[in-house]
Amino acid sequence: MGAALLAGLLTACSEGAGKQPEEQPGTAAGTPTAAKTAEAVAKGGTLGPAGSACELPVTFDLAADWKAEAVEALSAGDSEAVADLLRQGPVSAACEVDAKPAGHIGYLRVWTGEPGDDDPRKVLQAFVAAEDGNAQERYRTFAADSGVTGAEVAYRHTNELLGETKQEHAFAVVTDSGPVVVHLGGLDDEEHRDMLPAYELARKSLRTG
Repeated sequence: MGAALLAGLLTACSEGAGKQPEEQPGTAAGTPTAAKTAEAVAKGGTLGPAGSACELPVTFDLAADWKAEAVEALSAGDSEAVADLLRQGPVSAACEVDAKPAGHIGYLRVWTGEPGDDDPRKVLQAFVAAEDGNAQERYRTFAADSGVTGAEVAYRHTNELLGETKQEHAFAVVTDSGPVVVHLGGLDDEEHRDMLPAYELARKSLRTG
């Protein structure tokens, strides 16, 4: 397991932000401005194919300076606490992309699962439902530039211990190798908004097969 992932997931318990108006994917509130998108469209590489930092059932473009690291699969020797950190609903952590080298505090995380009968929206609903403190979910379908379609959600996550709430986004697709969820959190709402262009780049450039 990547040390950065475990540290990031553990410290996520203390991340929070002031509550902001609800965002919906694909709307003016949930989509970065044209200026922000142009600022972050600079491509820093492609994640997913053989030879990349994380080999995945999908490929997508990374924003410049974001650093990807593969997450080791769960093993029989892992504690239940570690297993809980690396598994959320029907998927397990496979890769994390750290925004710190690009000047932001947060991660773009990729989760993968075993093949099944659920469609992307059901996978995404199970992913969101598996974490305590999630609410105000707004779902929609999306199509990447490649024609790949999937489901996307914007929601609020509340840290019950700290009583703080922040915005999060995720999208899901289903491949022959199983479902894939790409999630963007962040330290707080401001960091989340600043990182949205990198998330949008990943979603728009998504390819399967």
